[in-house]
Amino acid sequence: MKNLKFIIVIFVMAFYSCDNYLDINDSPNNPTSDLINPKLGLSAAITKPYRAHTRTANQLGNVWMNNWGGNVNQYTSAYSTEYSLQLGNNFYNGIWDNYYLNTANLTNIINYNSADYDDHKAIAKIMKSYFFQQLVDLYGDIPYSQAHIAGLLNPAYDDDKDVYRSLYTQLDEALALIDGTHPATSIAVGAEDPVFAGDMDMWKKFANTLKLRLLIRESVLAETDAASATYLNSKFTELASASFMTTDVVINPGYSDGNNNQQNPFYNLFGLDTAGNPGTSAQVVVATQHAVEFLNGTEPNTTFDNRISKLYKPITGGSYVGVIQGNQGAGNVPPALSFLGNGLLVSSDQDGYLMTAAESYFLQSEAVVRGYLTGNAKSLFQTGIQSSFDLLGVGASAAGYIASSDALPGIGWDGTANKIEAIMTQKWVALNGINGIESYIEYTRTGFPATSVSTVAITPTGDLPKRLMYPTSELTGNSANVPSISLAQIFTQGPFWYVPAN
Repeated sequence: MKNLKFIIVIFVMAFYSCDNYLDINDSPNNPTSDLINPKLGLSAAITKPYRAHTRTANQLGNVWMNNWGGNVNQYTSAYSTEYSLQLGNNFYNGIWDNYYLNTANLTNIINYNSADYDDHKAIAKIMKSYFFQQLVDLYGDIPYSQAHIAGLLNPAYDDDKDVYRSLYTQLDEALALIDGTHPATSIAVGAEDPVFAGDMDMWKKFANTLKLRLLIRESVLAETDAASATYLNSKFTELASASFMTTDVVINPGYSDGNNNQQNPFYNLFGLDTAGNPGTSAQVVVATQHAVEFLNGTEPNTTFDNRISKLYKPITGGSYVGVIQGNQGAGNVPPALSFLGNGLLVSSDQDGYLMTAAESYFLQSEAVVRGYLTGNAKSLFQTGIQSSFDLLGVGASAAGYIASSDALPGIGWDGTANKIEAIMTQKWVALNGINGIESYIEYTRTGFPATSVSTVAITPTGDLPKRLMYPTSELTGNSANVPSISLAQIFTQGPFWYVPAN
C-alpha cells in the first residue's frame, strides 16, 4: 500500500514539476491549481499542512506542557523564547502561515467543478475542519469565509464561534457527500488517500470524532452560557448513535528514506536524516525532569508507567534523566540527559498521527461524564489508557498500570473526585510527543493537568497564554482586517470557548 501511494505521488511530482513529492502548488492563487484533479492532489493537500502540525505546533505544545526541555549541555538558551513568554508576532508564525498556505489545496479540491469526486471533496472538508479548528483554538477570530479566494489578498476575519459552527456544518456536508448518491462516472478514492486508503466508513468515524471534539471544546462555556448549552444539547442528540474512532488515525503517503523530503517529517526533524545524521532538533530536545519523575513514579501520588521506555531514551546505565526547564550550564544539570525514545522515533517510514485512539476514547469519556452521551465513562477512560500503551508498543503492561494508578488522585479514576482532571492528565501522557499542541489547548480549556505545565514559562505571568498573537504576515499583508491584540491580552483573552477560572 505504501509503495502504491508513493508511486502516485511521484507521478504528481513528475507531471507538474514540483519541488518534492509532497508538493503540489504553494500559491492558492496559482491558476494551475485548477488543472490538478482531486485524485492527483489529495495526498499532498493532506500531508503538507500535517508537516507543520507534527513539527512546529507539536514542539510548542510539548515544551509548554513540560514534556520537552532543551539540551543545555550542548545548546545555550535552548527554548529560551518559549520560556520567557516574550511572544511577539514572529513567535511560531509557521503554524499560521503554513496552515493557511497549505490548506488552500484542500479548498481547491472542495471547489473542483465535478461531481465525480464527491468522496475526495468529503475528505477535503473533513481535513479542512481538522486544521481550521486548531487555527481557531490558537488564534480566535480568523479568516474563514473569504479564505483561499483567488486574487483576494486581504480576507475578512470571521467570529471564531461562527467558524466553529461552520466547521461542524462542513463535517455534516462531508458525511452527506459520502452517503449521497454517486454518479456512474464517480471516481473512487484509493491509494491517493494517505490516511484511510479510500475506506469511507473510516472517514465517517473520523468526521464524527472531530464533531465530538468541536462540541467538547465548548463544554466548559456551556456550563454558564445558555446559548452554548442549547447548541451542544441539540448536536449531541445527533451524535447519540454515531460511531467514533477506535483506532489511531495515521497518515502515511509513502514515507521512506529515499531522501530527506520523503522521510516522515517528525522523524526527519527530531530523529535522523537519510545519511544517518541527527535531524535539526534531534540533539536539542530532551526529557524534562517533571515528565521523567511523573512516569517513573517518583513524584508524589504517581506510579511507574512503562510508557517512559518508549517516550524517552535511557542514558548509559538504563535510567531516565530529565532537565528542569530553564536551568542552564554545567553544574546546574546532569551531564547526561534522556533524548526522545524509540516509541516516538521509529524509522523514516513511520506513520504520522492525526488523532490517536486514546484521544477519541478520552473525548467520549468526557462526553459521558458531562452527561452529553451515554456509556461507561470509566471503561472509556481506561480503554484510552490501554490504547496509548498499545500505540507505543507496551500494551502488555497497561493493565498493571491501570490497576496501580486507579486510586491515585488526579491520575486514576476512582482516586479523583473531578473526573475531568483524571481524563486530562491521562490525555497529557497519551499525547506526549505525538500531539503536544492538543494538550496545551486542553489545558487552556480545563486548567488540567495543573502540575504539568512549564513552571519556568509561567513564571513571568503566572500562567501560559490563552492564545497566540497574529503573525507578522497578517499585520503587513492584511492590516486592514487583522484584529488588534496586545501581548498582555493574550494572557486573559482566549478563543470564544475559553472561560477564566474562578
